[in-house]
Amino acid sequence: MGTESATPPGPRAWERGPKAASGTAPTPVAPQGVRPATAVARTTPRSAPPARRTGGAPWDEPRRAVPARAESKDAVGWVKAHGGAGATSLADLLGGVDVGARWPEPARGEPRQIVLVGRTSAHGMRSVSRALGALHEGRAPHGLELLAVVLVADAPTRLPLGLLRRVRVLRSAAHVHRVPWIPAWRVGAEPRSVPRQLTTLARLVGADLDSGVSA
Repeated sequence: MGTESATPPGPRAWERGPKAASGTAPTPVAPQGVRPATAVARTTPRSAPPARRTGGAPWDEPRRAVPARAESKDAVGWVKAHGGAGATSLADLLGGVDVGARWPEPARGEPRQIVLVGRTSAHGMRSVSRALGALHEGRAPHGLELLAVVLVADAPTRLPLGLLRRVRVLRSAAHVHRVPWIPAWRVGAEPRSVPRQLTTLARLVGADLDSGVSA
C-alpha cells in the first residue's frame, strides 16, 4: 500500500482558508451586480488627517488668535486639565491668567509659570495624570515651569479611599495643593471668606489676598 505525502496546512490556516489544489490560485469572481472589494478600495478617497493643534496641549483646544498675556512676566497661568476644573474661579480670586485647556506658549508672551488645575473626581485626576505625562514627556512648549497641581474638591464630602490613593500617586509626581469645597463657586459667586488652603496657595503664586481672610 503506497504512502501519500500530505502537505502541511501552514500556520493560521483557519484564517487563510485551505490551499488550492494546483500551483495557481483560482481568480475569485464577484457575483453579478457586486463590485469587487479592490475596485471599491481604489475609488474610495482617503480621509484627510486631523488638523494639528499648535498649542501643544493634550486636550485639543486650539491656540488662541490673541495670546493670553498678563500684566507681569511673572504672572501665573492657570491651566485646566478638563472642563469645570475651577481654574477660572482661582484666576478670578488669586489673579494671573486663565489660559484654558491648553499649554501656554512663553514664546508668544504667555505665562511661563503654570498651575495645573483639576477636580478630585476620578475623571478629574485621570485628566491631571494625562496632562502631567504630556508635560514630563516634553509634549509642551519649551520653558514652562510647573509650580503645582491644584485639586479642587468635587463634593463637600470626604474622598473615598480609592480617590485618596490617586491623590498620593499625583503627589509622587508633582507638588499638590488641595482646595476644599467652596459652595459660592457652585453658583458663580465669590466666597465671603477664604479657607486657609487658599491662603497657602496664594503665597505660592504671589497673590495678595485681603486681610480679612479666615484662617
